[in-house]
Amino acid sequence: MPAVVDCPTCGKKVEWIEQNKFRPFCSERCKQIDLGAWAAEKYAIPVVKQPEDLDDDHQDLAQ
Repeated sequence: MPAVVDCPTCGKKVEWIEQNKFRPFCSERCKQIDLGAWAAEKYAIPVVKQPEDLDDDHQDLAQ
């Protein structure tokens, strides 16, 4: 029995099978909507900035 997932764009149930060329999306439309959101930078991976004093500590160890 194939896995069933929710389309990330519309939430419709989608079978995870090889014949579904748009998986995990239910259609090309939902796939394109998601791609457009990435292109418009609506999604972002958060970046944790390292404290600057850590760089100083590493330089002290190298000397």
